[in-house]
Amino acid sequence: QVHLVESGGGLVQPGGSLRLSCAASGTIFTAAWYRQAPGEERELVGGITSGDNTNYEDPMEGRFTISRDNAKNTVYLQMNSLKPEDTAVYYCHALIEFGDVIDDYWGQGIQVTVSS
Repeated sequence: QVHLVESGGGLVQPGGSLRLSCAASGTIFTAAWYRQAPGEERELVGGITSGDNTNYEDPMEGRFTISRDNAKNTVYLQMNSLKPEDTAVYYCHALIEFGDVIDDYWGQGIQVTVSS
């Protein structure tokens, strides 16, 4: 059974940093981070390909960095210079190989709150 588990969220002051982790029970091919603020639709934060190419939505460009550790089947989201408007539940979405099956999965989501 495939598991995709996020960790590293919490409360941080404006201007602070957090690193989210997304650990999979299988091999991650591509992955992306999304977020959903209260009352808003889920939006893309950015993604990483199997070749380590990354892309980001404009509000996150230059502040957020996505990386991966293939040995640990884990993808990371480093968030710097956090703003109150970054407050949201963050979700990991990944294309994962487990056994002979390749499919896409969502993590359960993790809360990030930016507040003084």
